[in-house]
Amino acid sequence: MAWSMKTEGLTELSEMLGQLADQAEKVASGALFDGAGIVADALNSAVNSIQTEPFIYKKNHRLPSPEEKAALRGKIGIAKFRKNGSEVDTIIGLTGDAGYTQLGNRKTAVVEIARSINSGTSFMTKQPVFRKAARSVSSAAKAAMIAKADQMIEEITGK
Repeated sequence: MAWSMKTEGLTELSEMLGQLADQAEKVASGALFDGAGIVADALNSAVNSIQTEPFIYKKNHRLPSPEEKAALRGKIGIAKFRKNGSEVDTIIGLTGDAGYTQLGNRKTAVVEIARSINSGTSFMTKQPVFRKAARSVSSAAKAAMIAKADQMIEEITGK
């Protein structure tokens, strides 16, 4: 005994899936931009929570100086997105123009100051403010990325 079955709408479904495949990189970039913005804002705000004390030469366990803290203000940003097919990634951290700052009579790399504060050194007390800030907003960043991706997918599919 032979049975027959008739379906409708597969053409529309195929076209919709094709549109989604063509726009996957755009959706990933938009979602990543929103999430990375939240993390970058949190890292820039974390600079304000760094404890400081006036610079006094000590062999161990000093706090960063106000000048070291000031060197980090506004220097954290989002790197250019790297795209590979539907994959998109970026780095959030010190901007490329962070460069060097004059501390006393010597030039010091801003990246070195940030690492010393965050991880500590033999002479500086550890203050993992950047690590804590990134961890505290990770769920908010993920939620923002999902919301943006859902919104963009709805715009593409027309639903």
